[in-house]
Amino acid sequence: MANGRPDFAEKALQAGEIASRKRGAAMVTGIRHAVLMVLASAALVFAIEWVFRGDFAGAVAFFAQPYKPGWTTVLVFALVLLGLDAILGRAWLALLAVAPLTLTLAFVGYQKSLYLGDPLFPTDILFARQIIELLPLLVGERPWTGAALVLGLVLAITALLYTWRFVQRRVPRMSYKGRAARLVLALPALAFFVSLMDYATFSWTRDRLQIIPMMWDQKENYASNGFTLAFALNVPMAHVAAPNGYSDKAIDSVPKPAVDTALPDERPDIIMVMSESFWDAGKLTGVTITPDPIASTRALQSGEMFSPEFGGMTANVEFEALTGFSNAFLPAGSIPYQQYVRKPLPSMATFLRAEGYQTLAIHPGTDWFWNRSNVYKAFGFDEFRSEKTMASAVKRGPLVSDESMTDEIIASADAAENPLFLFAVSLQNHGPYEPNRYGNVVHDVHAQTSEWARASLASFAEGAADSDRELQRLIDWAQKRERPTVIAFFGDHLPPLGPVYVETGFLKTNVAPRKDTPENMLLHRSTPLVVWSNRSGKADGLGAVSPAFLPLHVFNVAGISHPYYTGFLGDLHQRYHVVERSLLLSGDGEASLEWARQKEIDPAIRDFRYLQYDMMFGKHHAAPGFFPETIGDIIAHAS
Repeated sequence: MANGRPDFAEKALQAGEIASRKRGAAMVTGIRHAVLMVLASAALVFAIEWVFRGDFAGAVAFFAQPYKPGWTTVLVFALVLLGLDAILGRAWLALLAVAPLTLTLAFVGYQKSLYLGDPLFPTDILFARQIIELLPLLVGERPWTGAALVLGLVLAITALLYTWRFVQRRVPRMSYKGRAARLVLALPALAFFVSLMDYATFSWTRDRLQIIPMMWDQKENYASNGFTLAFALNVPMAHVAAPNGYSDKAIDSVPKPAVDTALPDERPDIIMVMSESFWDAGKLTGVTITPDPIASTRALQSGEMFSPEFGGMTANVEFEALTGFSNAFLPAGSIPYQQYVRKPLPSMATFLRAEGYQTLAIHPGTDWFWNRSNVYKAFGFDEFRSEKTMASAVKRGPLVSDESMTDEIIASADAAENPLFLFAVSLQNHGPYEPNRYGNVVHDVHAQTSEWARASLASFAEGAADSDRELQRLIDWAQKRERPTVIAFFGDHLPPLGPVYVETGFLKTNVAPRKDTPENMLLHRSTPLVVWSNRSGKADGLGAVSPAFLPLHVFNVAGISHPYYTGFLGDLHQRYHVVERSLLLSGDGEASLEWARQKEIDPAIRDFRYLQYDMMFGKHHAAPGFFPETIGDIIAHAS
């Protein structure tokens, strides 16, 4: 010490000690924050799994098994929170942003699984507007539930905002050096994890982490990998990879059917009605409904439509029925109307319009629902009439009546100067089926169930009876016409009756499983199908058929031939009546389960997939031989 002052060396030593203490304190703080971040991530992932599964024991089991990817998910969340905290500038703000979002998605996923049987997919976000549009209907039938949801939402948002403000006041901002260090650690690691999510390519690391993409069985995919990783694995479904072996040469090798385009001299009007949730409730054990709500349909029935869906997803059934293509060749959970129809696509309307038909679509709901307004243009419809543009849209219950839709069909057909192709999708019998939905009940329901379930079934039966009556009205009208008229009528899927199925023993849960025995799948997926002509009467003996074969049966009755719709599909129908993601079913009932996972796939199914991929995503090399009417559109819209 000189003159009472510490010398330079002593000052430097003190400064070094202070810096060392600061670094040590910062390191301790960083380690403590990292540990707390991992614990918070583990708690969040556990909460997500608990909410999504609706089962505490199931969430525990997910973490208890060392070979399940639960702890990998925890690490991913820790990295996300670490990086997002660095971006936001304060610790724990990321948790306040991520937790409400992921828990909400998990809750929505649980509700979807409960009512529709499928988990939540990334593509479901594309029709969030449709869910919002249906909320008034749901709230109108369950006002107290709606009020509770609104109150809960307000309280949750208030609590979130208060907590966010509290953290901003109490937690100091991170230094720029600390934020940069967190980003350097988090971003490359997250980029690596993102690269593992492409299920179409093999990953050694993903395999070692026991993240096994099970895209063929989404229920097991979510159960095994957990909600977060399974959701992420489904993001790449926006891109549909070409099937193995697809090429121009492969398309050239598809056997050309010995069928050309031909129409009768007197071209018939063709009217197709897809009836919302139309089904024979008489299949329920121990249930008696008097009088028979679908007596006319039963007398006219040609066969059954084997729906690819249960309780919802109408647009996927519609896609098959209009195009003759199959959802079986698209990623599980995808919705082609929302994701893949972005340009002209061959359909019955495309072909018939090219042959001089007027093409009209009718749906007494909003025109944007399921992206129908754009899809119908791509399918070749001249016009689409929705609730806003129909001449009359009188409601029965909460939705536009089947009677109003039938009025529109009859008026349109009577006014058409050219032959007409009309495709209509009803709305009246859409769920939920709350008790006392209709005032003038004329059907008695006897069932050994709770009173609520019996009354819910009674509401459904009244709506089904209305649909049946309107079918008979169409038949009576067509019988008096001079112009040849073909009518096809079918239900899109079974209704979402929920507890009714469980209480009657029809199902073990509210929804049918995606995979089951062929007998159960036929029972749980089939709806009535009518194909009828005012010249030849009803078509008989169609059995159970996929919607993709509907163009074949309609054109056969109409006396129309086409290289694809009656040629290729006609040849395929000789082998299979049902083409579904996990089931092939022949006309004599022979079943092939899990066919898509077999090494050798029937060449007929392989060619079906090649043609569909080529026309939806490929170079349209098949157009001249199978869809000649589309060549002009293909040239105009070539990519």
